[in-house]
Amino acid sequence: MSTSVAGVWGHRSTLRVLVQRDLAVKYQQSVLGYLWSLIEPLSMGLIYWFVFGVLYGSRNTFEGASYPLFILSGIFAWQWFSSALSESTTALTAQARLITTIKVPREIFPLGRVTGRFAEYLAGIPVLIAAAIIFHGHVTWRTAVAIPLAIILQFILLTGIALLLSGLNVMLPDVERFIRLAQRILLYAAPVIYPLEKVVNSKDVPEWVKTVYQANPLVGIMQLQHSAWFPQEWPSAGLLISCAVGCVLVLLFGWWTFHKLEPSVLKEL
Repeated sequence: MSTSVAGVWGHRSTLRVLVQRDLAVKYQQSVLGYLWSLIEPLSMGLIYWFVFGVLYGSRNTFEGASYPLFILSGIFAWQWFSSALSESTTALTAQARLITTIKVPREIFPLGRVTGRFAEYLAGIPVLIAAAIIFHGHVTWRTAVAIPLAIILQFILLTGIALLLSGLNVMLPDVERFIRLAQRILLYAAPVIYPLEKVVNSKDVPEWVKTVYQANPLVGIMQLQHSAWFPQEWPSAGLLISCAVGCVLVLLFGWWTFHKLEPSVLKEL
């Protein structure tokens, strides 16, 4: 793995070019350009606020700050996760000719998709800051700690998933369809648009389900995203450790699987 990391670092300029190319191709025919990376999560946030905040009366769930900020802090992170998940699945099949003609570490291609969607996530940070001002978010020292830590953990998690799925999708085309289903499940299997306490404090949820639920690394990441503006959402030490260990394990497994499949993947491409 250290050799692979060194190889990717040695070709970081190639990675930057791939990311710039993907972003340019994605938005070159669009009138609004990069604004679409903000419009989509904002639209999703508005819909969820209307359904859960207005229709189901969750608008006053948080003391001192409002529910729209909570939704936005989760949706922007989710949009990065969801988009990277979808695009990294086809990172190898969509660039087969390029992969077989240039000599670079193949990890660069799924990593480029994760990095490109991260650039879109960064574009939303000013929107989150503005929302925190409008909706009375709590900007404390936790804000400066929570967001970078959440970004690091999410980047590690997504890199592992991207490496795993990009190779598997070449050998098993059904993976792409499975991911579309998994995205719908994962949105509600993590505290993206609802507080973690709704699950942890629920008497209707069995204890073993709560344990499995909190073992999902995405749960800890989303809690960090929320805690940047809602101090009471700061995750426990146990949840943070579980999240960090889970992210690293996914990265190691993804990297190992990618290299095991690489010879077969190249034959298929």
